[in-house]
Amino acid sequence: MGEQPSLYGPTQSRFARLLERREARRPDPVQRELRARLLSGLRGRVLEVGSGDGRSFEHYPPEVEHVRAVEPDATARAAAEPRARSAAVPIDVVAGVAVPLDAADESFDAVVVMGVLCSVPDPPAALTELRRALRPGGELRFWEHVRSRNAAFRALQRGFDRLLWTASLGGCETTRNTEAAIRAAGFRIETIERGFHSSSLLTVTSAPYVLGVARRP
Repeated sequence: MGEQPSLYGPTQSRFARLLERREARRPDPVQRELRARLLSGLRGRVLEVGSGDGRSFEHYPPEVEHVRAVEPDATARAAAEPRARSAAVPIDVVAGVAVPLDAADESFDAVVVMGVLCSVPDPPAALTELRRALRPGGELRFWEHVRSRNAAFRALQRGFDRLLWTASLGGCETTRNTEAAIRAAGFRIETIERGFHSSSLLTVTSAPYVLGVARRP
């Protein structure tokens, strides 16, 4: 049995490669603006889990003391390194996964996830680890694909997930109820934006999203 296609590197699926090339030719300004908004106002020590190729790094504000960027894929880490070096704040790009998370208990002021909780095999376990790494009162900043509130569109998401999306894009499932999972993990959601954005018809089933801030009590 062959290795499952991934988002990066030699096992990257053809669909993931198509989306990557399209983004390289025509970067999505809305996604860039959403990243910037998500990270605005952060300070202290930050843990970003699933940092990918480091597209978020340019948006960390100078009040951030240090970012530990955890990413399991070696190709993505190599792409992220130059972005880390040019960032306005110190960023260490390290190998790692969400479960188990290589982080001491209560060691970060904020944890950031973008397009991670839609892909990890066990979201409750991942959220438990993120909560463990946060100090009491610390923030979880999240921007995630989620299932639509519209039943017909949700059926479309489910069908495309089964047909192509999940197998081609690192296990991403567009129909997860991530807001409920965050609450169930013991976080208190302070702000949440529910939106709909797709850079093309190819990615329209991932368009419903939530972006917000949750706090560890």
